[in-house]
Amino acid sequence: MARHGENIRKRKDGRWEGRFLIYSQEKGKKIYRSVYAPTYDEVRRKLSVQKNLITNAALGTESSICLYQIKFSDAAKEWLNETQTRCKLSTYIKYSKIYSCHIEQPFKGAVLSEITEMYVSERVSSHLSDSICKSIYCVLNQILKFSFRRYHMAMPALKKRVSSISNKSVDTLTKTEQKRLVAALCQETDIFKNAVLICLLTGLRLGELCALKWSDVDLRSKILTVNRTVQRLSAEGCHTTTILMETAPKSICSKREIPLSETVLDVFTNLQNGKEYIFGGDKPLEPRTIQYRFKRILKDAKLPDKNFHILRHTFSTNCIEGGTDVKSLSEMLGHSNVQITLNRYVHPSMDTKRHHMNELSRFYGQLCGQAILTSPGSSQLESLFAD
Repeated sequence: MARHGENIRKRKDGRWEGRFLIYSQEKGKKIYRSVYAPTYDEVRRKLSVQKNLITNAALGTESSICLYQIKFSDAAKEWLNETQTRCKLSTYIKYSKIYSCHIEQPFKGAVLSEITEMYVSERVSSHLSDSICKSIYCVLNQILKFSFRRYHMAMPALKKRVSSISNKSVDTLTKTEQKRLVAALCQETDIFKNAVLICLLTGLRLGELCALKWSDVDLRSKILTVNRTVQRLSAEGCHTTTILMETAPKSICSKREIPLSETVLDVFTNLQNGKEYIFGGDKPLEPRTIQYRFKRILKDAKLPDKNFHILRHTFSTNCIEGGTDVKSLSEMLGHSNVQITLNRYVHPSMDTKRHHMNELSRFYGQLCGQAILTSPGSSQLESLFAD
């Protein structure tokens, strides 16, 4: 229970908040900062740490660090160095690029104690896409978590309200569009058309498709194993030059086994060429090449321009509409949980929704017809639920 004079209170969101006083030499005035925790005891402990650090700094203790004097840029650079040693190269490059492009200059000269939601919102452009904003806040929160471990500094996580629906909606190919696409893929087939067809029938990511080796396909057991991916990454020390790099899959769950249908087996059997990579020959296939060829295929099929990733969404929706359980689909897609699969990759068509509504009406029609055939008004109910 909070005591009078501790400056600790319970917030409406259920968290405990403890406030402490610091003195800003730069602004020449007293400033209050807060620590947060789910319990009173935890926030009291955090508050004690903060007060001790400030007291020790005022007494000139060499081992102490005055938190409000730590530059945000210094903490960020230390965090990037740590990230480079423990994360995938592609992850480090992404974080580094987000920091240098969207964080470094707007936050130049800031100290850690100034990094609040209001401070951040004033410096993150509102014209950026939701995806970029999420990445910026992800990097900022990672830096603040590192600061807690490095300096024992407790700060609340930054939260950014972004639209749950992307400005550029992701849809799927309709049944009519799929028929036209498949017809185009089966005419005068080549390596690129077969690659598109396999992606439509397996849900592989573009990078995973381009990195496939013959050693990943077991034609006897009818299993495809995803072991790697390829992507274009910025060359070290350069933001304009990129190189094609083969890396481990996107996540632990992305390394997976996918059962192959007879159709896919036939495609793979016809593609055998004695090379190391299925589609690239002696090296991985360039993702930009298959993207370019996919757009040409769409144009030849008289279909609207679409992103290559629509094949993965179409595969997911087809599986669900065909009766595949969500857990199995999630594992075949390489997702860490089924919520990602449901929220991002399943887009039921209007025909599917209409089918379910008709099935529901048919069920109630049978139920009502059996239960209340002799009751008053039964003829009206029967007509209501009739097909």
